[in-house]
Amino acid sequence: MLRINPVITSTCLAFILASIGAVRGQGVEDFAGQWHQWRGPEANGVSKTAKPPIEWSDTKNIRWKVAIEGQGNSTPIVWKDQVFVLTAINTGEVDPNLPKPEDQPKRVFGITYPNTTYQMAVISLDRETGKENWRRIATERIPHEGHHGDADFASASPMTDGERLYCWFGSQGLYCYDLKGQKLWERDLGRARVGASLGEGCSPVVFKDRLAIVRDHAGQSTIEVLDAKSGETVWKKKRDEPNAWATPRIIEHRGQVQVITAASNKIRSYDLENGDILWECSGLTGNVTPCPVVEGDVVYCMSGYEGHALLALPIDQKGDLSDSDKILWSLDRGTPYVASPLLYEGVLYFNQSNNAILSGVDTKTGEMLLKRTRLPDLANVYASPVGAADRIYITGRDGTTLVIKRSAELQILATNRLGDTINASPALAGDQLFLRGRQFLYCIQQQ
Repeated sequence: MLRINPVITSTCLAFILASIGAVRGQGVEDFAGQWHQWRGPEANGVSKTAKPPIEWSDTKNIRWKVAIEGQGNSTPIVWKDQVFVLTAINTGEVDPNLPKPEDQPKRVFGITYPNTTYQMAVISLDRETGKENWRRIATERIPHEGHHGDADFASASPMTDGERLYCWFGSQGLYCYDLKGQKLWERDLGRARVGASLGEGCSPVVFKDRLAIVRDHAGQSTIEVLDAKSGETVWKKKRDEPNAWATPRIIEHRGQVQVITAASNKIRSYDLENGDILWECSGLTGNVTPCPVVEGDVVYCMSGYEGHALLALPIDQKGDLSDSDKILWSLDRGTPYVASPLLYEGVLYFNQSNNAILSGVDTKTGEMLLKRTRLPDLANVYASPVGAADRIYITGRDGTTLVIKRSAELQILATNRLGDTINASPALAGDQLFLRGRQFLYCIQQQ
């Protein structure tokens, strides 16, 4: 059901129009042709410059495909002529002092704790050929917890600011390299205790010389901001939050830089400079995973586990916005559990739970333009949708990708299938689309 604030709705468009040019990320123009971070150049799933193919298969429009050793659900990122990917490689080297998986107590989802050493690997591939440029083993260790069967130990996407590459393996550490693979610094930020040992996955975000890491788990949750050049802690704050995996959004608004975090108890905006809470708002459900997206003066946060919630919140407010007339509009149906939304030209696109049911919502009013429409040929969806060239790309776990025309009605342009399981979100750059499967990393390009 849509709940909308009638007072604020009439001025919402004015707010957005007045703020064009006032809200910006770090050097968006510099990143426009790249896919340098989780969710792309503007952290909304869209590339304004990419022109990827509409059709492909295992034998059509595959420029290259490369087997990636180990496992990782992290999205590959693209910077100029390099593609960076993270993976966790089980060496099989057993520690006889740890219990074997078959001897461990039964846990939810059959999760076991590892007793073998993993290599946390950072790989650079040549964008045109797929040939490996370099590989660095960030660390070798036995993770202290397990993970859900659909997860892994390399679920956080790397990020580059064009100078440094930031690679986060959660409890296995944070590692910074230059783009030629020389390690610049590393940090051990301690162990997380994820409820039910489901696994870690929130990606790092960098704004100019600051790097933010959010760790919401069953232990003491935190947000920590580091100096991007040295890795030293600038500030760290405790958070009253259970499990969540939502990557934060950093945005500069009227001269003040906000770190917006989405979680089950509160959506919070922190001052990047000192960690002060600028505003906060309750209203999401449990296990928050979708990342916030920003348009103009408004941030959109959502969740889809044990209920559904979508809140449109003004980012120029102060204090607690919970249950107030400051909330622009809200929805309580059809929102995603794992996937993050796509914000494309004034419309939010998202799937319901982990199902192939698509909604399109007007960002200004909350009106449903595409109402919970079932997508043919797709079932389960973990990957977040991406958009380019007036098209939307939605990938299912079975390797099927629907290409849809960006419109208020469902218009399918192509149904493309690869013989691979795909949980990772696509990346777009130039005329290429990158899909990471359990077996291969694919570079898809018109041939």
